[in-house]
Amino acid sequence: MALEDAKNEVDTAFTRKSPRGYAFENAFAGATSFLRRTYTKDLTGVDVAVTGVPFDQAVTHRTGTRFGPRAIREASSLQPYDPPQGWGTDPLEDLAVIDYGDLAFDYAKVADFPDRLTDHIRTILNAGAASITLGGDHFITWPILKAYAEKFGPMSVIHFDAHSDLWADDDLTRIDHGTMMYKAVKTGLVDPKRSVQIGIRTFCDDYLGMNVIDARECHEIGVARIVEKVKAIVGDHPVYLTFDIDALDPAFAPGTGTPVWGGLASWQAAAILRDLAGVNLVGGDVVEVSPPYDTTGATAIAGAHVAYEILCLHHWAKTRR
Repeated sequence: MALEDAKNEVDTAFTRKSPRGYAFENAFAGATSFLRRTYTKDLTGVDVAVTGVPFDQAVTHRTGTRFGPRAIREASSLQPYDPPQGWGTDPLEDLAVIDYGDLAFDYAKVADFPDRLTDHIRTILNAGAASITLGGDHFITWPILKAYAEKFGPMSVIHFDAHSDLWADDDLTRIDHGTMMYKAVKTGLVDPKRSVQIGIRTFCDDYLGMNVIDARECHEIGVARIVEKVKAIVGDHPVYLTFDIDALDPAFAPGTGTPVWGGLASWQAAAILRDLAGVNLVGGDVVEVSPPYDTTGATAIAGAHVAYEILCLHHWAKTRR
């Protein structure tokens, strides 16, 4: 968008003629689409559809992540002016990226939610686009992975979190954000040998064959060694990246439902994500941003940065396939 358009009262969330390009609009005004992308349900020619899933009825502690997608979008309005620093790529110019809006669902029919979400993501994938999802609590990753596994087979997952989400739960009708990865592994959506969890700092007695780089190891071995290990684990297999914002220490991301001390610093997460360039990333999400517990907005800002980094990783992978 040219500066001249701003003088003509153009809001690119509605008037953009192309799904490519940066936006030079007031960050404090206008529609809060992600990175000021066009709001549209038209998936024709789209490379990446960013979508929100404002669901938080699977939490074990504090609700509030239903407000996460809106807060992340608002925080992202600070970002779409220039290419992302340090990448050497230009994803908003090279990729057709849209804001696909939020999943619509009946909050009073919780049992219907998982299949509705799977179908939502399936629609995006069947159109040839990738999804980047703004949560919502972490349960949403399991229904999303169902759609991805249909297309790509058992996924490699790079999972940033304070919690493993691998607690035993063989009742597939239960909707619980603490057992979603257990179910994803047990139902064959995830290949644990080719997957890795980063930043874990809560107890789990059985990781079901998942590779784990816990928070203390992250602090002790450093970014370069973490990335080396992760790339060796996932290889060139299709990768889905899920980032629970509580992977960050509460000092950096207090606005989340189940905070745990001793987590990653923002700079660590940023460096790891950037250095993961080269993995075969086909989709991702950022979850558990709960704005009611952070009056500063710092957690939503972190979530917006994570989502942009996922976009950059997808761009890097797409241009090298």
